Amino acid sequence: MTAIALIRPFTDSLRIAFMGTPDFAVPALETLVQSGLKPVVVVTGPDKPRGRGRLIQPTAVKLAAQRLGITTILQPASVKNKGFAHQLFELGCDIQVVVAFRILPRAVFTAARLGSFNLHASLLPRYRGAAPINRALMAGEKVTGVTTFFLKEKVDTGNVILQWPTLIGPNETAGELHNRLALLGARAIVETTRRIATGRTHAIRQNDASATSAPKIFRDDCRIPWAMPAPHVHNHCRGLSPFPGAWTLWKGKQLKVLRTQITCGHGEPGRVLKATPRLVVACRQSAIEVQELQLEGQRRMPAAAFVRGRNVGPGTQLV
Repeated sequence: MTAIALIRPFTDSLRIAFMGTPDFAVPALETLVQSGLKPVVVVTGPDKPRGRGRLIQPTAVKLAAQRLGITTILQPASVKNKGFAHQLFELGCDIQVVVAFRILPRAVFTAARLGSFNLHASLLPRYRGAAPINRALMAGEKVTGVTTFFLKEKVDTGNVILQWPTLIGPNETAGELHNRLALLGARAIVETTRRIATGRTHAIRQNDASATSAPKIFRDDCRIPWAMPAPHVHNHCRGLSPFPGAWTLWKGKQLKVLRTQITCGHGEPGRVLKATPRLVVACRQSAIEVQELQLEGQRRMPAAAFVRGRNVGPGTQLV
């Protein structure tokens, strides 16, 4: 029996508001529509300059909503505006689904009859915050997952509705994990919506004593710590790939390291040990092989191509 057949008897008249902005939220919106749970309204960020050309563009969620035939799209400049909360209340929604959106005030997340829930890309209470995918990989976690939870005023602390875990590959990057969790999360959102609509939620309070944080990533956080052991450096690089990108300096230029693997080697941290055909760099313990990188102002490329085109040989120091 299909997901649509399971849900429709309970949700034909269900009014859903969907809130989200980036690519991560798009599979959730698409899966809701495919499952017969088309939102009556989509709330997303304002159109603004994006990309290298800095042209005014809509959000990824707005583009998806238009493609899916959703005609009511709200783009509030501020979610704290009382008029926005009133607008939501007037729409008479039963459930608000939030994926990668802004921190909502109480007047907004209490506007839905049956409640508002959020999708978070970790197994809460671990990795509460803005960068759970990056931080989990940087910490060398082997398991992560997605969590849906009812919203409350303190960010990422609401009662958990469901959690679905997934293993992390030893060389998986943040970008790859992001895409997998977006798809896993989309299915979790449909299941969560079904549970709320049928009154079968058994939300569990989070254990704050077990909480860890996943704060926003800043540029200085991304500098490669060559003085750390190779596993730490490897996790740092894959946890920041492809964005914002772990970086080091080569001849005064920023060099992003986007894909690595742990290998054998010994030398001063940051020193190139081998450059043909493999680019091997020493860490405090052992070494990493750089497989993919990007020099500032240029496109990403295989490390072998970078080495061939530039004077990078054994003894070169990365800082």
